[in-house]
Amino acid sequence: MIGLAVIGAGYWGPNLVRNAQATPALHLRWLCDLNESRARSVLGPYSTVKVSTCYEQVLADPAVAAVAIATPAATHFDLVRAALDAGKHVLVEKPLTCSYADGVKLVQAAQRAGLVLMCDHTFCYTPAVQKIRDLISAGEIGDLCFFDSVRVNLGLIQPDVNVLWDLAPHDAAILDFILPADVRPVAVTAHGTDPLSTGRACVAYLSMWLSSGVLAHVHVNWLSPTKIRTVVIGGSRRTIVWDDLNPAHRLTIYDRGVDQAADPDERRQALISYRLGDALLPALPESEALGTVMTEFAAAINNGRAPRTDGRAGLRVLAVLEAAAQSMALGGARIDIPNGVAP
Repeated sequence: MIGLAVIGAGYWGPNLVRNAQATPALHLRWLCDLNESRARSVLGPYSTVKVSTCYEQVLADPAVAAVAIATPAATHFDLVRAALDAGKHVLVEKPLTCSYADGVKLVQAAQRAGLVLMCDHTFCYTPAVQKIRDLISAGEIGDLCFFDSVRVNLGLIQPDVNVLWDLAPHDAAILDFILPADVRPVAVTAHGTDPLSTGRACVAYLSMWLSSGVLAHVHVNWLSPTKIRTVVIGGSRRTIVWDDLNPAHRLTIYDRGVDQAADPDERRQALISYRLGDALLPALPESEALGTVMTEFAAAINNGRAPRTDGRAGLRVLAVLEAAAQSMALGGARIDIPNGVAP
């Protein structure tokens, strides 16, 4: 069993603790948080897991081989770097860190030390996203035509990041996970508004041009009175609709769409036909994604391999977020993403 410490007992930390304790390959030894009473309340009165307010104490324990970090994004670089320097494998909540340049340093440090650096891109481990990835890689939907995501709710306004950095990493990570290996975002535009004068954007719209010519779009919002988690992925043959809030019909594959004329001259005349086919609801297992994350983290350590959402995946997400922040600051200008973003 791999000795594990969880750093951070706030919003996400308790979920890490619960799933770590349910993962046979992991042995949770420490929970570290600046608020000791909060950490103890997460563990309960009968837990044998140690509690500390000092992460240096946790990293000094030779029984700890890995750490899972669930702290504010601004603390990620220092905590991840300290853990890697101490010879620990690291699972870190999204985003990897607050800047692409710092992310490169962390990825390179993990490479030099031969350690696993994994990003907790939780949605990539849901049965629905795993199925979507399989469908796209098998060519079941044909060529990708569009990606449209809505992630809105009446949510917690974060003190350190805007809504784009809080919610859009999920969608950027999902897109990175399901795209074919030879397709990547090459440019972005982003717009954001702050209608409540909070000092940070609470509503944002992100568009990403892919190397295949496809346009992907993401809408994120902290101010919606209703919660919506919907992704529509259109292909030349079929369209996938993922409604994460509908457990009965979480994933639907539509054999419906628009067929263009095969002849180029006819296409220029915009001659199209509508295809009305069946809708398929594939059966998906009900499993907690974070449990799969923990299993993957342990397997990557034990097998000496890169996890499915490794540090490079985190860098690709950071490249999109940094370009989006630059675009938003410039009033929505198109910003190119350099090729070969990961070291």
